[in-house]
Amino acid sequence: MDMLEVMRSRRSVRRYTEEKISDDRLKQIVSAALLAPSGHSKYPCEFIVVKNRALLEQMSHCRKGVAKMLEGAAAAIVVVADRDKSDTFVEDSCVAMMSMELAATSLGIGNCWIQVRNREAENDSPAEEYLRGLLNFPENFACQAILSLGYAAKEPRARELDKLNFDKVSWVE
Repeated sequence: MDMLEVMRSRRSVRRYTEEKISDDRLKQIVSAALLAPSGHSKYPCEFIVVKNRALLEQMSHCRKGVAKMLEGAAAAIVVVADRDKSDTFVEDSCVAMMSMELAATSLGIGNCWIQVRNREAENDSPAEEYLRGLLNFPENFACQAILSLGYAAKEPRARELDKLNFDKVSWVE
């Protein structure tokens, strides 16, 4: 697929089949994150790949009504970043997430971005603290988001290029 086709095809997928994702494909997705650019080349992001079904079910409670798709996901990748290493850790995390979303889509793997930063878990604690309790990442690491992964139960329809809103674009020559 060319890049615009991958971007056109990338949609949030919240229902998955039972099919597992191979470690090779998961490594390809994480490789996309490791290749993502980083402010000042500091690379503060680290990635926690979760395949354990019981842990995915527990993680599904990290957000109020938003993370339930983790119960049926084949895997998830949690993006954490060292706040002390770079002042661009939020931006770097987002670039890594987007890179993984596009890589997963190019491999035919459905995915959905689950925001963690500044959100609450079902137990009313901060989502980041809830996940830190499950995954034991250090206190100086911020958790930006989780990428849920699985083969789509229903293939989403790609977006149409001719329906893009170019009214949002200004051309300066």
